[in-house]
Amino acid sequence: MARYTGPKNRICRIFGEPILGSGKSLQKNSNPPGQHGPSKKRKAGSEYSVQLKEKQKAKYTYGVLEKQFANTYVEAARLKGATGENLIKLLEARLDNTVYRLGICPTRPAARQLVSHKHIMVNGEVVNIPSYRLKPGDVIEIKPKSKVNETVLSHIRGKKPNINWLDWNEKDMKGTYITAPERENVPENIKEQLIVELYSK
Repeated sequence: MARYTGPKNRICRIFGEPILGSGKSLQKNSNPPGQHGPSKKRKAGSEYSVQLKEKQKAKYTYGVLEKQFANTYVEAARLKGATGENLIKLLEARLDNTVYRLGICPTRPAARQLVSHKHIMVNGEVVNIPSYRLKPGDVIEIKPKSKVNETVLSHIRGKKPNINWLDWNEKDMKGTYITAPERENVPENIKEQLIVELYSK
């Protein structure tokens, strides 16, 4: 299976950030993975390694494979404006990410599974493609039959106030993708300029 299914804590320790999960495990052990633990002397990374690490962080954060990520970057480079900001906007427009942002699921992997299992509708039609690209005005909602599913309902937390590019109607369990987000409004700690520099070589 191509998608990473190993320990989430290991990935969090590599980057020193809770990019997968709550990050509670980082409080116990925040050292990078390795048999020597905190005593091992680690060399400062080269410019290339720093750029590559940033790209890997973005891939793990949004749950995108290498080829998908490369294709998304190519598309971002074709659009007007800063390529790095366009890249983040395209990743944020993914259906699985939007389901997560709306608070329907606690994590992106959970949102991906919900979409794949045909619990989500876009503009009244069931869409089971996690990478589906949303457009401004698209309406995302839980399928009527799934609105009475206790497992689905138990995970709904609602949208966070700072996610202002989405609208969420808790009563109807329906959300709207209003517009592409501005980079300063996206909370992820990703230095997209390093990714641009990596691909520009």
